[in-house]
This record gives sequence, structure tokens and C-alpha cells, in this order.
Amino acid sequence: MHPISSHSPIKVRISDLIGGAPLLELPMAAGSGRVLLKLEQFNPTGTAKIRMARQMIDEAEAQGLLAPGGWIVESTSGNTGLGLALIAAERGYRFTAVVDHHSSVDKLRGMQAYGAELLTVGDPEGGLATADRDATAARLAREHGAYWTQQHNNPGNANGYRGLAEELRQALGDDIHFLFGAVGTGGSLCGTGRALKAHLPDLRIVGIEPEGSVIFGGDGAPYHQSGTGTPAGAEIGMLIDYDLIDQGLKVSDSAAFETARYLARHHAVLVGGSAGGVIYKALQQAHLTTPQITIVVLVCDGGEKYLNTIFNDEWMGANGLFSERIIQELNGLLLPAARRGIRPHEPQPVAPYHTA
Repeated sequence: MHPISSHSPIKVRISDLIGGAPLLELPMAAGSGRVLLKLEQFNPTGTAKIRMARQMIDEAEAQGLLAPGGWIVESTSGNTGLGLALIAAERGYRFTAVVDHHSSVDKLRGMQAYGAELLTVGDPEGGLATADRDATAARLAREHGAYWTQQHNNPGNANGYRGLAEELRQALGDDIHFLFGAVGTGGSLCGTGRALKAHLPDLRIVGIEPEGSVIFGGDGAPYHQSGTGTPAGAEIGMLIDYDLIDQGLKVSDSAAFETARYLARHHAVLVGGSAGGVIYKALQQAHLTTPQITIVVLVCDGGEKYLNTIFNDEWMGANGLFSERIIQELNGLLLPAARRGIRPHEPQPVAPYHTA
């Protein structure tokens, strides 16, 4: 595990900036539990997945699976690819991201900015093509000797979040009662949760997937949330530890996206779509608990990569995702800034400027 931080304020490479993301407390309605957001968008690449990308490469190097100047390949919907692209650029590897048409354009451009090669598979109108992506990555590894990180089945994925758990313990001690997180590969929630439960055996871990994902059962169906869940026909990764997760919940695209939009417009907090879904479910849980209960939400990325989709009114309308009912529910779960004692910033007086 990498140290949480270095004492020197001067870093020598971008990956030294990974970790130390802040906690933000949301203003809850009276009588509700406490909700803290672990804002992982403050990491390089704007996502938690840079933590596990670095760890997977560290472990591959230590095990002799990746030679200097080698070739990395991964099947990704975006954020893992961004992390691997950064690490590859920093360490001199070639990186190919196998993507589909469900990926955010901004994530794809971000990977290319770091020098990644993109290989797009699947039907242009078909959205998620996880099984096709995985098959293509496996073929590249088999036929060309590339190292496939296999994020869904790589223990380094979950190991990469031990530092996140330690940050939470340093900040909150034993005052963590619930841990909420999105479930895609299972790495962030299970990796963080397992490390926390070693010290907090009563911690309840709650996983959130999109409606239409099949991790917690049910019929598969298309969904718009990115970087989370498992579509029908795709393999559920070995990192999802069902014995560790106390509860699995599903969230609609409307609830996830309206929550993300609401937080941006009313609280200046810009989070990604899947993070909006996790926060929505955490807010509902907080409403059922008391102020003595602390709920930590893993916010795995920010909203900057989704400005053309969930923060675009035309896109939301075209996909039938607006929901006034969700907005009214959020009005009851959260206090507006003016009601939590926050006063507008008062500018300091400025001395007159005199010329000579």
C-alpha cells in the first residue's frame, strides 16, 4: 500500500498526488443521519479508479508480468482507462483501451490525451458491450503478448483502496456506521469495506447498481449510468464479495441523474451520474436513521465528464429522464444552504490604489 501522503509539498510525478481526497458533509434535514461524501474526483484524472490502476501496475511489475516498455491492455468504460493511461504515460508503457459506444466522449479524449490507443467494439447503436470488450482484450493479450489487467478479476483492484480506508479511519476513527458505494467491478466498495471491517466489524456495507444491472439479481435491461453495474450477458467479476456486502440496492437513471443535477444547482457539488445514484440511496437511508449515525459515500468521480449528457437538458429530455418527484423528494431530504447557517461570502475591503 502506498503511503497516504509524503511530508514534502513538492512531488516528482503526478501519481504522487493520488489520495487524500476530502470529506464533505451534506446539510441534512433535521433528525436525519450524517452523510459524508468522500470526493474522489480530487485525485488525478478526477476519479477513484486511479488508485486501483496504479496498484494493478505496481503488482504486475513486482510479479514480473510487465516488462519495461511493455504493452498494457484493458476493457474499460472510461475511468479505469484514464487511470491506466496516466500510469502508462508516466512509466513508459504502451496502453490500448478497448471501449464501446457507451463511453463518455470526454473520457475517451482524456485517454487519448495521455497517449492511449482506443479500440472501439460493439454496435454503434448498442450501448454497453462489456462482453465484446473483454473478449477483444483477451485476444490482444493472447495473440500479441500484451498484459491484460483484467480489472474485474484482479486482486490489485481491491488492494488499491486500502489507502482510502486508512484515510477514512484517520479522519473519522470509529465513527463510521454505513459505507455506500457503486458496484461495478466491486473493487472500490469491497476493497475499502474489507479494510474498514477489519477494525469496524459492525460497519454495514451497501452496494448500489443501476436498474437493469444484474449484480444483485433481476432482469437485465439497458441503462445509462456509466462505469457501474454489470449488463446481462457479461461476466460478474470475482471481486464482488457478496458475503461482505450487507445490502444491494438498485437505483434508476432518473434518480441518479436528478440527484447529481440537484447537488450541482443547489449545493455547488458536481458529481458523476453513478455517484448521484449512490448519494440518493444514502440520503434515503439517512432519513431513516438518527443524527448519531454516520454514512460515508464513496463518490468515485466528478461531473465534469458528463456535461454533454446528464447535465445537458436536451439529452435528459430526449432520454425521458427528468423526474419532478425525485426533485421534490430531495427538497425534503436536504436543507438548502441558507438554512444551515451559511452566510454569503462578504468581500474584504480593498485599499485604494494610488499611482506614483
